[in-house]
This record gives sequence, C-alpha cells and structure tokens, in this order.
Amino acid sequence: MLFMMIVKASKNSEAGKYPSAELIEAMSKYNEELVKAGVRVMAKGLHPSSSGIRISYPNPGENPVVTEGPFTESKELIAGFFLIDVKSREEAIEWAMRAPDPQGHGEGQSELRQVFE
Repeated sequence: MLFMMIVKASKNSEAGKYPSAELIEAMSKYNEELVKAGVRVMAKGLHPSSSGIRISYPNPGENPVVTEGPFTESKELIAGFFLIDVKSREEAIEWAMRAPDPQGHGEGQSELRQVFE
C-alpha cells in the first residue's frame, strides 16, 4: 500500500528558514531507517510558496487562472513529503509516528493519505 506522508508548511518553512543541524541529522537518520526497512519510495522537501504557482479552475469551461505565490494561508501549504510503500494503514501510521517533528519548534504537522494504485 502506498501512502504519502505530507509535511505541512509552517511560518519558518515559508520564510525559507532551514531547520537546525540537529533536526537535519534526525531527519537523515529517519530517512536511513525508511530506506533500510525497504519502505521509502521517495522523500523531498519543497521550496516556499513564494516561488510557487497555483492553477485554479473557478468557472467550468473557462480558462484556468494562474496565481503566483506566496500564498497566505500557510496551514494549507505543503513543505515536503515522503512516499512510503507499506503493508497496512497501521504500518504507515507507525512510520509517521517515528518521524521527528518536521518543522522543529513544535510547529510540525504531517498528514497521511493513501495513494490510489
């Protein structure tokens, strides 16, 4: 079963602030554990929304609207993701619970979503 662990953005990630050396080390260790267990498919961080582009479709049949970042509602933004291939929903939750706070400072939040296969 494929699951995407979506790492939510924070004010710090949107400001382009890099995590502390300790958090980078903890995330590297976590990534190594995922790889050794054979469950990590991919993991990437994303640039802040200030360099993003949003395409919306407000009116059916009409051209889409392009909006350049930054986007103001940071709680709905994504800072990165892990794609993991596990045997069950419970295993996906277990792996997500092992991850360090992805933003540090108690700001981190992630969301697990199963991928259609």
